[in-house]
Amino acid sequence: MLSARKMVRGDSFDLHMLATENAGGSRLGLIVPKRLARAANLRNAIKRQAREAFRLMIAQSLPCDVVLRLKRPVSVARNELRQQLRNWRGEIDRLLGRLPAKGA
Repeated sequence: MLSARKMVRGDSFDLHMLATENAGGSRLGLIVPKRLARAANLRNAIKRQAREAFRLMIAQSLPCDVVLRLKRPVSVARNELRQQLRNWRGEIDRLLGRLPAKGA
């Protein structure tokens, strides 16, 4: 899927998308490598943010397969995690906002 797709780049993430005729709706894939986010709780937090953003955007977009890929190494101090998660969520929302909309 990553080779035959449209891609949108962000600061920390790349979003790969491929329109489908799938009657089952859109699907989300997440790539958050351990070499880029060493702590399991950090990888899980990124994935939770992406899943929730996708769940909220799915109603407005055409059926497509989407892969969100972390492209930069991240390490966050415990006291900065909440702010960094807000930043990542904003970036993920902007990237998902580029999905083809229904009725467009």
